[in-house]
Amino acid sequence: MTAIDNTAGPSARAAATAATGGSGAGRRRGAGRVYRRSPLRRLRSLPLYLAGIAVFLFSVFPVYWMVVTAFKPVGEIFTRNQTLFPSAPTLEHFDRVVNGQLIPGVNFWQFLGNSLVVTLFAVAMGAFLSLLAAVAVARFRFKLRTAFIILLMIIQMVPMEAMIISIFLNFRQLSDASGVQLLGNLSGLLIVYTAVSLPITIMMLRGFVAAVPKELEEAAAIDGASAWTIFWRILMPLVAPGLVAASIFAFITAWNEFIVALTFLGRSTDHYTLPLTLSYYFGRFGTEWGPIMAASTLLTIPVMIFFLFVQRRMVSGLTMGAVKG
Repeated sequence: MTAIDNTAGPSARAAATAATGGSGAGRRRGAGRVYRRSPLRRLRSLPLYLAGIAVFLFSVFPVYWMVVTAFKPVGEIFTRNQTLFPSAPTLEHFDRVVNGQLIPGVNFWQFLGNSLVVTLFAVAMGAFLSLLAAVAVARFRFKLRTAFIILLMIIQMVPMEAMIISIFLNFRQLSDASGVQLLGNLSGLLIVYTAVSLPITIMMLRGFVAAVPKELEEAAAIDGASAWTIFWRILMPLVAPGLVAASIFAFITAWNEFIVALTFLGRSTDHYTLPLTLSYYFGRFGTEWGPIMAASTLLTIPVMIFFLFVQRRMVSGLTMGAVKG
């Protein structure tokens, strides 16, 4: 950097200032200058924007059509001249789903209650167990640790339908041996839904736990914090985004599951969940698309509410800035 001689004349100081890049104020003004994209570059990005809009519409349109069909009268559903908006919106399909009785003695609210019980239990228990397992895998070194991680990845690739027969037979043997009925009630579903969500949630949370600097836990331990305090006050807030993402996966999996619920519950209709009710609208003489779309819309609302409730926690980078350097 060239020093500016204050004893020199004005012309010399001006030349030196120009040689060093101008004054500090000028450099600050230049640093804060915003360079806008040229119209040509915007035009080149137009196909990418159009492709993104097309993918968005392609993804959202089935959901939109489900909701619109739920409000259409029967005559508009089966006509050839379909419209994007119902000409005479009606709530008859929702009224039939909510107030009707597909099964004698069991109504929509009981189905909803059963689904909420098994789903919330699977989310809470799955999040708790997966977080403990993720901490063990990410923080501790033990025998067969690598084999355990590989086993988790293998289990993720096995579809649920391939294991349902073996799980059903094992549950029946356990019920006969212990006297605790795991079939025909919600207890079996609670265990299965929790276990199904564990492999992927453990793998998801393992990365979040590993990203938390160990210096935070060591500093808290030096200050006299117990292991439970470190876990609850230090680790839990920093792993919250991963815990929320894992909870959303567990919620959607348990809420929409059909095959396991139908197999394990059998004829215990008073324990049926909401997805099982959709099968009753597929009759021998036809399909009742209006109630099906209305029930599907009602089935989607709790998932959206749960996502809106936890979306503020889905922010990555909470650990940034926790430790200097």
